[in-house]
Amino acid sequence: MHSGFEDYVRARGDSLRRFAYLICGDRHLGEDLVQEVLVKAYRQWRRIEADQPDRYIRTALVRSHVSWLRRRSSGERPGTVPDEPAAGDFTEGQALRDELWARLGGLTRAQRAVMVLRYYEDLDDRQIGDVLRCSPSTVRVHAARALARLRADLATATIEEVRP
Repeated sequence: MHSGFEDYVRARGDSLRRFAYLICGDRHLGEDLVQEVLVKAYRQWRRIEADQPDRYIRTALVRSHVSWLRRRSSGERPGTVPDEPAAGDFTEGQALRDELWARLGGLTRAQRAVMVLRYYEDLDDRQIGDVLRCSPSTVRVHAARALARLRADLATATIEEVRP
């Protein structure tokens, strides 16, 4: 079949799953997303392999996630289990991680995608715009709104902690 495809998945699979996890905020949903995108990529692998496969697959993951219409039938979300033991106080680290995921989960899909592409993948506005098929100014708007929302959430949380 496509031995280049198998080699690519073997070499980049873990990285793709981590990236999808950050975009989705859910390990299982991220794995499903990667699987769905790789199935589609397999059919066109000769064309993809000749270009930039990492860029193509990463773009497909973001676009698929942003437009994914399938939703869980219930609002139940599985908890996450850390891959590695936390340094220091486990409960404090876990609480901080849970709080961060909850705050990121409050962003729109596009805002979350921009945050992950900017701060995890270290892409600039033009590159993020290429992935999301939008202009760099739209990327900046999504980033500004996401950061404003995160700041507002943190300010609200800080005020609630100070109140007796």
